[in-house]
Amino acid sequence: MGREHDPIRGQWYENLEDDDLFQVLSVDEDAELIEIQYVDGDIEEIDYDTWQELDLEPTDEPEGWAGSDDDLEEDEEDDDEDDDDDWDDDEDDDEDDDDDWDEDDRYGDRDDY
Repeated sequence: MGREHDPIRGQWYENLEDDDLFQVLSVDEDAELIEIQYVDGDIEEIDYDTWQELDLEPTDEPEGWAGSDDDLEEDEEDDDEDDDDDWDDDEDDDEDDDDDWDEDDRYGDRDDY
């Protein structure tokens, strides 16, 4: 039976049975899935039952690891992009309003043309 460690996003773990190192990329509590990335870059999803069976020990990020910050930043950027999408929707509404202008509007209220 594995040691009881809750999966924590961004935390590195060592699987003591096979000496694999991996980082938790995401935890989906609703679907009971944990996305992990191994040192070699492979990404895998495991369920909570599998997680509980693993003999894990929290560990430090491996030296020279370059992928961890990028993956977490991508997730954060995705969240930011979702916010941008909301803004873009408003912008699209404004573009629809632009279809109603006629060419005379480009001169404004000028009477001297």
